This record gives sequence, structure tokens and C-alpha cells, in this order.
Amino acid sequence: MSWELINSSSFVKTVNKYTKHDTQFKNELIEILRILSENPYEPKLKTHKLKGALKGSLSCSINFNLRLIFSFETVTDKFGKKREVIILETIGTHYEVY
Repeated sequence: MSWELINSSSFVKTVNKYTKHDTQFKNELIEILRILSENPYEPKLKTHKLKGALKGSLSCSINFNLRLIFSFETVTDKFGKKREVIILETIGTHYEVY
């Protein structure tokens, strides 16, 4: 099963901040998003559930320094059909996102 990824406005804003002048990071992020859409629990991602204020969200590693925060949601399309998606919430360093 391939997961649909949906960008939040916060995610888009932080991606633009990190990729503006860093082509290598942009390529890393594209690869991580590809893996996430195929298997959110791929060991390379180090996916784990979050606690406290971020309870209900999960985190995975983009690289040594940056993390991607996301959640699983059920959305309903205009025809009333429900589907599971991944909401991309934000990215940042360990200290920025936790």
C-alpha cells in the first residue's frame, strides 16, 4: 500500500526555509518522503510515537540533525469515501520540533 502524503502549511513553510539554498537537502527530503509513502515504519526512518504536547504525532529522521513530524489521519473525499493519509506537519532540528 502506498500512503498519500498531505502537506500542512507549516510543513511547506519549513521545507522552503531548509531547501532554499540546499539542493542536497532537497534530494534527501525527496528520498525520505518516497520511503515514508511506501512504508512509514521503514527502519531507516527510525519512526517513533511522540508524547506530551505532540501526542498523536510521530517523528522520523530525515538526517542526523533534522526530524519530520507527521500523523496518520482519516479523510473523507467529496463522494463520502474515507481513506487513510499521512499529514506532514513540520520539519526541524530535534530542539525545534520537540
